[in-house]
Amino acid sequence: MDFRSFCMLETESLRTALAHLNQAAKKVLFLTDAAGHLTAALTDGDVRRHLLSGGTLEDSAANAGNHRPITATGREEAIRLLAQHGCIAVPVLDGAGRIMDIVLEDERQAEPHAALGLPVVIMAGGKGTRLEPYTKILPKPLIPVGDLPIMEHIMRQFRQYGCTEFHGIVNYKKQLIKAYFSENEEHFDTIWYDEDKPLGTGGGLSLLKGKLSETFFLTNCDLLIFTDYEKLLRFHRENGSAVTMVCAEKHVTIPYGVVETGENGVITAMREKPAFQFLTNTGLYLVEPEVLEDIGEDEVIGFPDIIERQRRKGRRVSAYTVGEEDWLDMGQLDELEKMRERLYGKP
Repeated sequence: MDFRSFCMLETESLRTALAHLNQAAKKVLFLTDAAGHLTAALTDGDVRRHLLSGGTLEDSAANAGNHRPITATGREEAIRLLAQHGCIAVPVLDGAGRIMDIVLEDERQAEPHAALGLPVVIMAGGKGTRLEPYTKILPKPLIPVGDLPIMEHIMRQFRQYGCTEFHGIVNYKKQLIKAYFSENEEHFDTIWYDEDKPLGTGGGLSLLKGKLSETFFLTNCDLLIFTDYEKLLRFHRENGSAVTMVCAEKHVTIPYGVVETGENGVITAMREKPAFQFLTNTGLYLVEPEVLEDIGEDEVIGFPDIIERQRRKGRRVSAYTVGEEDWLDMGQLDELEKMRERLYGKP
């Protein structure tokens, strides 16, 4: 399918647009400017509403279009949005807003995921201070992203891979978290572990000693990773790793000219708006159960320090890389809306 057959310049007339819509298998057009940037979506219903409000067929298509269509940044996201919203089609945009592809409703039945069946441990005890003032009222796992709290989004995603056994480590406002899931219609199979005091991003795992006997997923409660979890598990096992950390590529451009100096303020180098590329820890891991035995009771420790402890013992630790666009993190307020748009599309 050539997606360009669903595209038309926004300056074309509604008469021309109607002719295209009558010929198209799917009754939708995506309007673009001369550079290919998406500006609106147009259906025959949009045209009828425009005409009923006093418009004419000689008006430009842009006058009748929906200027806030649902869009995606990748095919998997587009397929998910098709299922969520019952759309005819979802355009896939590049970083500049140009149409790269269009996914049609016929494609929304994605291939079923492999049933991995691994336990999932969710670190849900933090105060979420970066999300204040919301977390003054709700614990971070219950902060809503669209229609559902972030923790439920995480659990639903794992359940697509047959992972139905959940272990939640809780502390801050833990009774609210437990109450929400105890009355949840989805009936998630969850075992709760109470931290009596904050133990960091890793110390709470000591509560699971003797409770897990197989490889398990470990995730923070504020992120979603869109990747093939079967490939991730295969990578982990083929490498014989004690821990596999999922890392995302990050590209950062410093918006200033950067100056390096030597003695007495002598300029030694200048770089205009330098760009850097690096890997960052997303907060999702695959972990072998023996790692739990190396965590002391009531030990306050971050999980990256636990990984370093494994590395010093000579155990293999690995990094599995995903694209920057495959990592959604709602750890800060400005990221919360980005996550909602990625899951549900722009309003």
